[in-house]
Amino acid sequence: MDLQEQRKAVGLGRSRADLIFDIFNMVLMAAIVVVIIYPLYFVLVASVSDPMAVHRGETFLRPVDVNFIGYQEIMKTRSIWAGYRNTVFYTLGGTVINIALTLTCAYALTKKDMPFRKLLSALIIFTMLFDGGMIPRYMIVRNIGIYDTVWAVILPRAVWVFCLMVARTFIEQTIPYDLYEAASVEGCSFARYFTLTIIPLSPALISILVLYYGVGHWNSYFDAMIYMQTRELYPLQLILREILITNLNQSATVGGADSAEAINEMLRKSESLKYAIVIVSSLPVLMLYPFLQRYFVKGIMIGAIKG
Repeated sequence: MDLQEQRKAVGLGRSRADLIFDIFNMVLMAAIVVVIIYPLYFVLVASVSDPMAVHRGETFLRPVDVNFIGYQEIMKTRSIWAGYRNTVFYTLGGTVINIALTLTCAYALTKKDMPFRKLLSALIIFTMLFDGGMIPRYMIVRNIGIYDTVWAVILPRAVWVFCLMVARTFIEQTIPYDLYEAASVEGCSFARYFTLTIIPLSPALISILVLYYGVGHWNSYFDAMIYMQTRELYPLQLILREILITNLNQSATVGGADSAEAINEMLRKSESLKYAIVIVSSLPVLMLYPFLQRYFVKGIMIGAIKG
């Protein structure tokens, strides 16, 4: 056996077609990475560049006339730190409640001898297709006494049905039901089995649920806008929205006796503020992704296999 045949026998030989296919895959993956990363890079560059240079297309790869006007305008607002504090609380507290309710409900739906199991599953899935609407939800929030409280942001969306289906499918496919039957023979209760077996064996599931729910809470602003009147309870996204609207209104009212320099400065400030707000609101979530990224694809695949 010559050297080429030996290389092929141990899997080291590569045909020209294999090499072309590998190169094509690498080029395709590189192109996808650029398409995904470049918009964020552009926003970051634009947030520290002269807005006029951004409009002229001069910030394609690098910042031009670096300045931090947008960030300075955001940091001037005292309520920005209260918004960060509130959003962190809503994200952490809401995610803990989401995970607790989602896991317990999903675990109960995996119990084969649970009464009306299929009916309950059908009713839960029904809510994915048909929603009561904003007005009934608003009336419920007012009637149960949580309007204009922190619970108005956390409780109405305590369980996302998609995540519930992902959790149920994960438990059914990853943790054999025979394991529970063997544990029950030894006297292990259903609740004890959940605490000592299901949770320790589900780090991938918990991680992907934390990512889904955490990002949802961090980016949420509509519920706070509808259910809250106390400004001290506003989340970060609502504070940033107010800053942007206030700045745009100021820019619209500039004119008449105002000098051209003042008008240009206000417009530059408004444009820089738009990009800076995107960075300020997205940065904490972007810092979280690398720690949970390896579980992200697995979580997507779990939900796609079986509903």
